[in-house]
Amino acid sequence: MGDEQIRQAVTDDVPAVKAVTDAAYQPYIERIGVVPQPMEADHAANVAAGRVFVACEPGGDPVGLVVVEARPGHLFLDSIAVHPDAHGRGVGRRLLRFVDAHARALGLPEVRLCTNAMMWENQEIYPRYGYEIVERRVDGPYDRVHYRKRLP
Repeated sequence: MGDEQIRQAVTDDVPAVKAVTDAAYQPYIERIGVVPQPMEADHAANVAAGRVFVACEPGGDPVGLVVVEARPGHLFLDSIAVHPDAHGRGVGRRLLRFVDAHARALGLPEVRLCTNAMMWENQEIYPRYGYEIVERRVDGPYDRVHYRKRLP
């Protein structure tokens, strides 16, 4: 418990990346009325582009992951997912800390992300980790709340 190692995903991780993402986002389909965008992502392309980092138990499969993209002036946290079986173990917290460290290592001063407005749990979590709301806007079928976190 709490021994997950975070590393860059490799091609062999693609099935696990899809499985963790689907398990994490599946419960939201009914609530938001559409399939969450991370479930429709091209996981193989994201892994090949070096955008996916996985949290793995020693010798085990990924139990969590982040998908990030370096953009001008910030690191965009495209997706964070923790398998429901790993909830309550601090995997998400460690992944968020990793994202901060990754942004700093890239010389980027802030992290940005967005979440569906109907995923209200996230709106309680992100402010606890230093994120502030920038705006809320509708992008196609998605009603999104956009956040940023300025890094010290």
